[in-house]
Amino acid sequence: MNDRLLSIKGLKTVFSYDNGLAVAIDGLDLYLNEGETVGLVGESGCGKSVTALSIMRLVPSPPGKIVEGEILFQGKDLLRLDESEMRRIRGNDISMIFQEPMTSLNPVFRVGDQIAEVFSLHRNMNRSEAAAAAVDMLQKVGIPSPAQRAKDYPHQMSGGMRQRVMIAMALACDPKLMLADEPSTALDVTIQAQILELMNEIKTGKGTGIILITHDLGVVAEMADRIAVMYTGMIVEEAPVKDLFREPQHPYTVGLLKSIPRIGEGRSGRRQRLHVISGMVPDLRQLPRGCTFQDRCPEVGPVCKEPPRLERKSSGHLVRCWMR
Repeated sequence: MNDRLLSIKGLKTVFSYDNGLAVAIDGLDLYLNEGETVGLVGESGCGKSVTALSIMRLVPSPPGKIVEGEILFQGKDLLRLDESEMRRIRGNDISMIFQEPMTSLNPVFRVGDQIAEVFSLHRNMNRSEAAAAAVDMLQKVGIPSPAQRAKDYPHQMSGGMRQRVMIAMALACDPKLMLADEPSTALDVTIQAQILELMNEIKTGKGTGIILITHDLGVVAEMADRIAVMYTGMIVEEAPVKDLFREPQHPYTVGLLKSIPRIGEGRSGRRQRLHVISGMVPDLRQLPRGCTFQDRCPEVGPVCKEPPRLERKSSGHLVRCWMR
């Protein structure tokens, strides 16, 4: 994992509305090596999915726009490529598993045809070859009777099956970089394990780099090599997965890990209440001056009125916090 696959520097993505400008990604720095999995975690609305859409250059415009930064993929800045070059890269070198399969799949085409299109476009297969390859991919992601289900339309499948179709499309061309946005959310535990094992096999066998976006910290603990914790469009902590779970540094990370439900009872014999992080994520159009976590932080101090920088601490973690 010594070769740098992806390097994001100073990325800023904004959304313009009638009542203000929302900064969804604010100066993001992130890297990924070949054959590495980076887990991107945080609450809803923190910018995880927008990060993936920015990499793919699929931010809806209007209202969204990438206004600053660079996204280097194998040394090539994706933000400087024209649309035809990006189309050659999407689905071939970089693929994405979208969070909402029902809105991502075309409702008027059979799922087998939609997967086969990937092989036709990027592998120059004829119609029969692409159809056979599509059925093979459906079998790999655990769909029973794949030849029959390839003839189904998206509405004829359950949410879990549609998600597996999206995963089959993403894995079809053995991409160098895979952006997985909640890839196992709609799946039961057995299928989830199969999909995660398949992703690991591709990572190990093909050297594919994976950015895994998820709320499931258990999945991150099993799949990721490093974890980047996001809050209001910024990385607030980054560390190797074992180090972050063993000794979280940022107060927000501490709160996230405390919120994980645990089996068992408290010392008093009564069930313990789930820990919650107080307050709400601030409006991205009206962020507080300084640290954006200050209104929810149990360790807030006067210095937090100034914006903290992402710095490497003595623990080895990258942390954006004055108090650590």
